[in-house]
Amino acid sequence: MLAVQAFPASAQGRDAGDGWRIGLSFGGISTFGVVVERFSDTHAVEVGIGTWAFRDVSVSAVYKEYFFGSRVRPFVGAGLWTVWAFPPGERTGVALVARVPVGAEWTFVDDHSVGAVLNVNRALAVRRTDPDDELPPNGRIVPLPEVYYRFTL
Repeated sequence: MLAVQAFPASAQGRDAGDGWRIGLSFGGISTFGVVVERFSDTHAVEVGIGTWAFRDVSVSAVYKEYFFGSRVRPFVGAGLWTVWAFPPGERTGVALVARVPVGAEWTFVDDHSVGAVLNVNRALAVRRTDPDDELPPNGRIVPLPEVYYRFTL
């Protein structure tokens, strides 16, 4: 039987197919962010924290499924993203967004990977900074591109 592994054998360490990765992301849920990923075989759970302009905080949690066992792996995922905005003199704004990342990753050296993602997003709930603005969230789909670097621990 052919075993499909998402990560190279040298990156898998003592527990083959299981491990942790950390990295940096640019775009997607924030201009700049830090990501921690727990992987096991072909799936992973990723938590990212970032900011757009240092007056906000973005947090995302995503389940991802990787396909194929080569150095270039496509993936798809699903999760939630929340962003808190802290404008001076206004109330805190909060948004909850459904997030579906679709992308591919290239492991160029055993423990180092880069990836490109198109995050497909849709707002689920919004609390705007203006207390008089009670409009519901816009129902449109918003694609946000992202690139990242990851290192396997």
